[in-house]
Amino acid sequence: MNLRFLSRRHALTLGICLTLSGLSGAAFADGLPAPKGRVILTVSGSIEQANRGKDAVFDMALLESLPQHSFTTNTPWYDRPVKFTGPLLSDLLAAVKAKGKTIHASAINDYTITIPMADAAEGVIVARLLDDKPMAVREKGPLFVVYPFDSKAELRSSTYYERSIWQLKRMSVE
Repeated sequence: MNLRFLSRRHALTLGICLTLSGLSGAAFADGLPAPKGRVILTVSGSIEQANRGKDAVFDMALLESLPQHSFTTNTPWYDRPVKFTGPLLSDLLAAVKAKGKTIHASAINDYTITIPMADAAEGVIVARLLDDKPMAVREKGPLFVVYPFDSKAELRSSTYYERSIWQLKRMSVE
Protein backbone atom coordinates (compact mmCIF):
# COMPACT_ATOMS: atom_id res chain seq x y z
CA MET A 1 0.00 0.00 0.00
CA ASN A 2 1.33 3.43 -0.88
CA LEU A 3 1.16 5.60 2.26
CA ARG A 4 2.45 8.66 0.38
CA PHE A 5 -1.07 9.91 -0.40
CA LEU A 6 -2.47 9.51 3.10
CA SER A 7 -2.45 12.29 5.64
CA ARG A 8 0.18 11.97 8.33
CA ARG A 9 -2.49 11.12 10.93
CA HIS A 10 -4.11 8.46 8.73
CA ALA A 11 -0.75 6.95 7.87
CA LEU A 12 0.17 6.73 11.55
CA THR A 13 -3.21 5.18 12.42
CA LEU A 14 -2.88 2.67 9.59
CA GLY A 15 0.64 1.79 10.66
CA ILE A 16 -0.46 1.18 14.24
CA CYS A 17 -3.37 -0.98 13.05
CA LEU A 18 -1.11 -3.02 10.78
CA THR A 19 1.39 -3.48 13.60
CA LEU A 20 -1.27 -4.57 16.08
CA SER A 21 -2.91 -6.94 13.62
CA GLY A 22 0.47 -8.50 12.94
CA LEU A 23 1.10 -8.92 16.64
CA SER A 24 -2.07 -10.87 17.31
CA GLY A 25 -1.34 -13.51 14.72
CA ALA A 26 2.42 -13.55 15.18
CA ALA A 27 2.65 -13.20 18.95
CA PHE A 28 3.44 -16.91 19.19
CA ALA A 29 4.70 -17.54 15.64
CA ASP A 30 7.33 -19.96 16.96
CA GLY A 31 4.77 -21.92 18.95
CA LEU A 32 2.92 -21.28 22.15
CA PRO A 33 5.45 -21.13 24.99
CA ALA A 34 4.91 -23.13 28.17
CA PRO A 35 3.70 -21.10 31.12
CA LYS A 36 6.22 -20.41 33.86
CA GLY A 37 3.67 -19.42 36.48
CA ARG A 38 0.37 -20.79 37.78
CA VAL A 39 -2.01 -21.75 34.97
CA ILE A 40 -5.12 -19.57 35.09
CA LEU A 41 -6.73 -20.40 31.73
CA THR A 42 -6.97 -23.59 29.71
CA VAL A 43 -8.16 -23.55 26.10
CA SER A 44 -9.02 -26.91 24.53
CA GLY A 45 -11.03 -28.44 21.73
CA SER A 46 -10.65 -27.42 18.12
CA ILE A 47 -7.32 -25.59 18.39
CA GLU A 48 -4.12 -26.05 16.39
CA GLN A 49 -1.64 -24.41 18.78
CA ALA A 50 -1.12 -26.20 22.10
CA ASN A 51 1.57 -26.19 24.76
CA ARG A 52 0.42 -28.97 27.13
CA GLY A 53 -0.78 -32.08 25.36
CA LYS A 54 -3.79 -31.06 23.27
CA ASP A 55 -4.50 -27.99 25.41
CA ALA A 56 -3.24 -24.42 25.37
CA VAL A 57 -2.58 -23.26 28.91
CA PHE A 58 -1.91 -19.68 29.97
CA ASP A 59 -0.43 -18.08 33.02
CA MET A 60 -0.86 -14.35 33.55
CA ALA A 61 2.47 -13.55 31.85
CA LEU A 62 1.40 -15.33 28.62
CA LEU A 63 -1.90 -13.42 28.61
CA GLU A 64 0.00 -10.18 29.22
CA SER A 65 2.24 -10.93 26.22
CA LEU A 66 -0.75 -10.66 23.88
CA PRO A 67 -1.71 -7.15 22.69
CA GLN A 68 -3.62 -5.41 25.48
CA HIS A 69 -6.78 -3.39 24.95
CA SER A 70 -8.95 -1.32 27.27
CA PHE A 71 -12.42 0.14 27.32
CA THR A 72 -14.60 1.78 29.93
CA THR A 73 -18.21 0.68 30.09
CA ASN A 74 -21.25 0.49 32.30
CA THR A 75 -22.18 -2.98 33.51
CA PRO A 76 -24.94 -4.46 35.66
CA TRP A 77 -22.32 -5.47 38.26
CA TYR A 78 -20.83 -2.10 39.15
CA ASP A 79 -22.57 1.16 40.11
CA ARG A 80 -20.33 3.25 37.85
CA PRO A 81 -18.50 2.87 34.53
CA VAL A 82 -15.34 0.77 34.98
CA LYS A 83 -12.27 0.25 32.85
CA PHE A 84 -11.41 -3.26 31.71
CA THR A 85 -8.02 -4.23 30.25
CA GLY A 86 -6.79 -7.45 28.69
CA PRO A 87 -6.32 -9.22 25.39
CA LEU A 88 -9.13 -9.27 22.88
CA LEU A 89 -10.93 -12.60 22.78
CA SER A 90 -10.16 -12.65 19.05
CA ASP A 91 -6.39 -12.32 19.74
CA LEU A 92 -6.50 -15.13 22.28
CA LEU A 93 -8.35 -17.36 19.82
CA ALA A 94 -5.86 -16.46 17.07
CA ALA A 95 -2.95 -17.32 19.38
CA VAL A 96 -4.26 -20.88 19.78
CA LYS A 97 -5.40 -21.05 16.13
CA ALA A 98 -8.97 -21.83 17.16
CA LYS A 99 -11.27 -23.31 14.54
CA GLY A 100 -14.91 -23.62 15.45
CA LYS A 101 -18.27 -21.95 15.81
CA THR A 102 -18.73 -21.89 19.58
CA ILE A 103 -16.79 -21.49 22.80
CA HIS A 104 -17.93 -23.32 25.91
CA ALA A 105 -16.64 -21.21 28.78
CA SER A 106 -16.43 -22.36 32.41
CA ALA A 107 -15.83 -20.43 35.61
CA ILE A 108 -14.15 -21.40 38.85
CA ASN A 109 -17.61 -21.95 40.40
CA ASP A 110 -18.58 -24.24 37.46
CA TYR A 111 -20.89 -21.68 35.83
CA THR A 112 -20.83 -22.44 32.10
CA ILE A 113 -22.00 -20.51 29.07
CA THR A 114 -21.75 -20.92 25.32
CA ILE A 115 -20.33 -17.97 23.41
CA PRO A 116 -20.62 -17.86 19.61
CA MET A 117 -17.22 -17.41 17.93
CA ALA A 118 -18.77 -14.51 16.00
CA ASP A 119 -18.91 -12.54 19.26
CA ALA A 120 -15.11 -12.26 19.19
CA ALA A 121 -15.54 -9.65 16.43
CA GLU A 122 -17.48 -7.42 18.88
CA GLY A 123 -14.35 -6.20 20.69
CA VAL A 124 -14.81 -8.62 23.60
CA ILE A 125 -11.96 -8.52 26.12
CA VAL A 126 -10.66 -11.27 28.36
CA ALA A 127 -10.12 -8.74 31.13
CA ARG A 128 -7.31 -9.23 33.61
CA LEU A 129 -7.40 -5.69 35.01
CA LEU A 130 -10.26 -3.69 36.48
CA ASP A 131 -9.53 0.03 36.68
CA ASP A 132 -5.85 -0.80 36.02
CA LYS A 133 -5.61 -3.26 38.93
CA PRO A 134 -5.51 -7.09 38.88
CA MET A 135 -8.83 -8.66 39.83
CA ALA A 136 -8.94 -10.95 42.85
CA VAL A 137 -11.26 -13.96 42.74
CA ARG A 138 -13.67 -12.15 45.10
CA GLU A 139 -13.72 -9.27 42.58
CA LYS A 140 -14.74 -11.47 39.62
CA GLY A 141 -11.15 -12.29 38.67
CA PRO A 142 -8.64 -13.24 37.77
CA LEU A 143 -10.23 -13.26 34.28
CA PHE A 144 -13.55 -11.78 33.18
CA VAL A 145 -14.98 -11.99 29.64
CA VAL A 146 -16.47 -8.53 29.06
CA TYR A 147 -18.37 -7.03 26.15
CA PRO A 148 -18.11 -3.30 25.36
CA PHE A 149 -21.71 -2.77 26.46
CA ASP A 150 -21.74 0.97 25.84
CA SER A 151 -20.63 0.58 22.20
CA LYS A 152 -23.94 -0.88 20.94
CA ALA A 153 -27.43 -0.88 22.40
CA GLU A 154 -27.98 -4.54 21.48
CA LEU A 155 -25.08 -5.58 23.75
CA ARG A 156 -26.99 -4.26 26.77
CA SER A 157 -29.21 -7.31 27.10
CA SER A 158 -29.40 -10.44 29.23
CA THR A 159 -27.97 -12.49 26.34
CA TYR A 160 -24.64 -10.66 26.44
CA TYR A 161 -24.63 -10.12 30.20
CA GLU A 162 -24.92 -13.92 30.64
CA ARG A 163 -22.01 -14.47 28.23
CA SER A 164 -19.83 -12.16 30.32
CA ILE A 165 -18.40 -14.91 32.45
CA TRP A 166 -16.22 -13.91 35.38
CA GLN A 167 -13.69 -16.10 37.19
CA LEU A 168 -13.05 -17.68 33.78
CA LYS A 169 -10.90 -20.82 34.01
CA ARG A 170 -11.56 -22.83 30.84
CA MET A 171 -12.67 -22.46 27.23
CA SER A 172 -13.43 -25.34 24.89
CA VAL A 173 -13.70 -24.47 21.20
CA GLU A 174 -16.09 -26.54 19.10
